[in-house]
Amino acid sequence: MEIPTGSRTTSSSDLQKKRVGLLYDDRMCAHHTPDNDYHPENPNRIRAIWNKLQSSRIPQRCVVLDAKEAEDKYVLSVHSKKHVDLIRDISSKQFNSRRNRIASKFNSIYFNEGSSESAFLAAGSVIEVAEKVAQGELSSAFAIVRPPGHHAEHDEAMGFCLFNNVAVAASFLLNERPELGINKILIVDWDVHHGNGTQKMFWKDPRVLFFSVHRHEFGSFYPANDDGFYTMIGEGPGAGYNINVPWENGRCGDADYLAVWDHILIPVSKEFNPDIIIISAGFDAALGDPLGGCRVTPYGYSAMLKKLMSFAQGKIVLALEGGYNLDSIANSALACVEVLLEDKPIAGSSEAYPFESTWRVIQANILISSSDSEAEDDNGTQRLKDLEEVLQPLSKLKVDEDGQDKVATPNPWRSELSKIDIWYATFGSNMWKPRFLCYIEGGQVEGMQKPCSGSMDRTPPKEIVWKSYPYRLFFGRDSSSSWGPGGVAFLDPESKSQDKAYLCLYRITLEQFNDVLAQENVSSHDMTSPLFDLAALTSITSKEPKFLDVLPRGWYRNVVYLGNEDNFPILTMTCSHLDVKSFKSGELPLRGPCKAYAATLIKGLVGGGLLSEEEAMAYIQEASTKPL
Repeated sequence: MEIPTGSRTTSSSDLQKKRVGLLYDDRMCAHHTPDNDYHPENPNRIRAIWNKLQSSRIPQRCVVLDAKEAEDKYVLSVHSKKHVDLIRDISSKQFNSRRNRIASKFNSIYFNEGSSESAFLAAGSVIEVAEKVAQGELSSAFAIVRPPGHHAEHDEAMGFCLFNNVAVAASFLLNERPELGINKILIVDWDVHHGNGTQKMFWKDPRVLFFSVHRHEFGSFYPANDDGFYTMIGEGPGAGYNINVPWENGRCGDADYLAVWDHILIPVSKEFNPDIIIISAGFDAALGDPLGGCRVTPYGYSAMLKKLMSFAQGKIVLALEGGYNLDSIANSALACVEVLLEDKPIAGSSEAYPFESTWRVIQANILISSSDSEAEDDNGTQRLKDLEEVLQPLSKLKVDEDGQDKVATPNPWRSELSKIDIWYATFGSNMWKPRFLCYIEGGQVEGMQKPCSGSMDRTPPKEIVWKSYPYRLFFGRDSSSSWGPGGVAFLDPESKSQDKAYLCLYRITLEQFNDVLAQENVSSHDMTSPLFDLAALTSITSKEPKFLDVLPRGWYRNVVYLGNEDNFPILTMTCSHLDVKSFKSGELPLRGPCKAYAATLIKGLVGGGLLSEEEAMAYIQEASTKPL
């Protein structure tokens, strides 16, 4: 490792001035692809940062630290013994012939002869700087480490990450060094990808407030699941201590991130009052990153960091995560270290305004926080209830839609479709009105695994009507994110005279129907345009066929026209014809509903006055067992 002259022999008087730590070690460059093929996560990432800092004469003004390998016992605090043993042994000669085969079993992972040492150095280095900041030897620090860590889970390497460096360090401070007085840790993950591993490791731990802002696109962006959705708030004593801000689209930049800081992270940080802040500092949301697709500038990163320095007495540790444009990560890292040094004002400004979808995600996050707060104690989710106060100023945010700056009023399509009434005909759990209102007003009912965000227009249905139709009701899929294990209800979109399905019709606006469609389906649609517009309505009400797939994927992407009631069109949503074929062939499983889901259907059917409880149970039983 190349060390600036004199940095190791800094005088005691200089140490009081130079309390920002930097840790870099060339040994972490030994982890690379087996045949030196190109990979975005490569040694040049940390070299580019270090070279940039050197050319700006930054190390001479910092305390430069040696990297240290983490002891097994510290890594074992968040990882399984099986996983730690694998990473320790994977670079040994005995694995030469099967190293690539083992790597192929993981998600986006490679191994070589240098992977073991690099992984233990990365984890140990974050421990080293975190300990020195916690005990006051350093005011703050930046660990320039690789491989990154925030995707690594308890028993699995994934997403370029071998050990979860930040989680290892946080656990070390909380459990190994209690005398340092670190009782509450705020982990801020601004990497463009969700920190799934870190979230799971502190899911039930109220000592750690985990905050992740990331590109999500309704679960279609890596790591491509629902873990990063804003409804994932923690569990048990950790409920309310997990906050996700999932971008609905790419291209988010400084204005979007700073809006989230001002309206969510900063208010929550004031309430939480952390003893130290650890940042999963990925720079792949930076402008020009080949994987991230967002537009954060070095100014944006410096402004986000500066806002956090007013907490925890400025005790902040940055640990490098992602970032794959060498210029972007170098310039962004330099901007952050300059903030830690506090040697000059932050230069720059944000000319743009947040996207309209940013306003919506912030609002949904606040509503989830406040709706969950009622059931928690004062040390749990209740502390988030104060966030409701930001709703009013938030409504005045200016937004940017495709480059057009404007006030955050509803999209033009919303105003247009809010004037058109339709009947939404439901045959599943939405037959029970309290369950359906979750899609309108937000929240959840008993048995649901997670709450709904609700619609932009939270006006309840104008009318409710019950009718029966000649369609086949059946249950399929193994489980759902809303109800857990068990099938959910579908209608065969083809009408057959021998079939009979009971449906509850809610008179709502076409705008609300679009919001229900979005909540029922996993979609990357950012709602700057409707899923089902007037042209689509005209098409299925005037032509054959009377159905239309409005999304490329999703369980309920097929909108079906059932006729009219009081001159308002009746619409339902179900699976596509291709899905019906897959259910019939066995490619998609047919499965009866779980108890909680079935109980909700029965409540709806009985409450509608069409069937007795016994008749409703028999109706569901037949639909669950009768072959397609």
